[in-house]
Amino acid sequence: MGIDRWPLRRLRVRGPSMAPTLKDGDVLLVSFRRKATPGAIVLVRWPARPDQLSVKRAVERRGEQWFVVGDNQFGSTDSRDLGPADVLGVATFRLWPRPRRLS
Repeated sequence: MGIDRWPLRRLRVRGPSMAPTLKDGDVLLVSFRRKATPGAIVLVRWPARPDQLSVKRAVERRGEQWFVVGDNQFGSTDSRDLGPADVLGVATFRLWPRPRRLS
């Protein structure tokens, strides 16, 4: 079974790559049915690192994949290093610590 078995899942952010928008420990609600758009916060998998999931910002679609970056350009490993990624889902809400709509 894939990670996208359920249409919505909670996800905990790890690391500083999306600061200041998201911080380590924030809890997000991710939709696996929503389509990514430029500017959306997305859950991705890298072809070069299939066991690693990352939360990044979608920049542009490149074929079936997306060029994605972290909001913290000095603390992020992203498409600038690993190339385009496969988008698995779109973060729609931050549930904790300060609930708010993301996209």
